Amino acid sequence: MVGASSLQATPAAAQSSLLKLASTRPAASSASVGGSTSVPYGWLDFCHRRPKECKVPALPAASVKLTAQNMSILKRINRKANRSIKPVSNYDHWGTTMDHWDYPVDGKGDCKIYALYKRKLLQEAGFPRQALLMTVVRDLHNEGHTILTVKTDKGDLVLDNLVDEIRPWNATGYYFLKRQSQQNPNTWVSINQRGGTAKRLSPSS
Repeated sequence: MVGASSLQATPAAAQSSLLKLASTRPAASSASVGGSTSVPYGWLDFCHRRPKECKVPALPAASVKLTAQNMSILKRINRKANRSIKPVSNYDHWGTTMDHWDYPVDGKGDCKIYALYKRKLLQEAGFPRQALLMTVVRDLHNEGHTILTVKTDKGDLVLDNLVDEIRPWNATGYYFLKRQSQQNPNTWVSINQRGGTAKRLSPSS
């Protein structure tokens, strides 16, 4: 898998990257998940309109090896999506209060569009589908928000349209509600955990 498991950095570079991660963030961990839960309407509607995206086989759970190179890819794609999509509310964009999930076909969208686009770009870069999980949370204002969770061998990382920095799930301060199953993107599992305390971000983040 190019960009996911086969890409390797030099030992020194990888160690330097991981030491930097350890020194600037809380220790990453993996969120504990519960049983199956309701599937968001937006995902069901997305699958109805784009069936090829969802008619996929179940696969064994997989995670990304967090080499320096893979971390660089995550950062690049997170920033690319955050900068290339113009933020607009679901209602202003689609004229409906019903959740509409899609790719940024017109360069605009809300959090779901950002997260789906990042998932797509990372799959194209060779990251395993089972490690790229659409995730529904409550943000710091207790409002519904969607992010992309990336399962890695160093814990769960979050790609967020509100923040350019890649953060461990437990440094967001979000309340995690549910996300896709690793084995089957059409099955969703409950989380119901607070993701730690929001990390104070530097101006350059």
